Amino acid sequence: MSLFRDDGIVLRTQKLGEADRIITLLTRRHGRVRAVARGVRRTKSKFGARLEPFSHVDVQLFARGGELIGRGLPLCTQGETIAPYGSRIVTDYARYTAGTAMLETAERFTDHEGEPAVQQYLLLVGGLRTLADGEHDPRLVLDAFLLRSLAVNGYAPSFGDCAKCGMPGPNRFFSVAAGGVVCGECRPAGSVVPSLESLELLGALLGGDWETADACEPRHCREGSGLVAAYLQWHLERGLRSLRFIEK
Repeated sequence: MSLFRDDGIVLRTQKLGEADRIITLLTRRHGRVRAVARGVRRTKSKFGARLEPFSHVDVQLFARGGELIGRGLPLCTQGETIAPYGSRIVTDYARYTAGTAMLETAERFTDHEGEPAVQQYLLLVGGLRTLADGEHDPRLVLDAFLLRSLAVNGYAPSFGDCAKCGMPGPNRFFSVAAGGVVCGECRPAGSVVPSLESLELLGALLGGDWETADACEPRHCREGSGLVAAYLQWHLERGLRSLRFIEK
């Protein structure tokens, strides 16, 4: 029997029995972990409110077999709040829907429980902090998070040089299957021709250039979001359920 301590983001919760919950967390050192939190649905629970989606928490987990991944789920015996991002996210519909898509993305990219995913964890913490602060449009924050999640998982799209031959940009054609923008010679069937402003926006979001991103016109933001959603769906092999609730 072993005790584990780690900090993580609560991705989702599921009811279990009359008073318990199964908590899914993305942790710093142990990747995605599911644990049972006993009695947290009771009104007198001391730490049930801390284990809600969007919360950044420090948790103690008790595993009977000595391993977090094995027979039976570990127990979450303690939880301390590091940052209550949810309190500032759930009060705004745009932030809430964007945040929900971020949580779902992080869970989808960490499909093997117990595998460390430090970069994805740090991206999620930073993304939720930025979303909660409210300094940028929630959809831009979401698109930046999606692009960077794709990048750290090996699917970084190209928005300048040709994704196939490397021809220096700007290149006008965009192909999801090819990995981003392509030149006229490499253009496969089904390529689209987005505006240069939309491609510049996506490059800025991927690179963290918020000055350029915040100055972008809404029509280019909408076009860029469509490209990001299509590119993400291609690599995840199915879309995110939560994206359908994002305000258009």
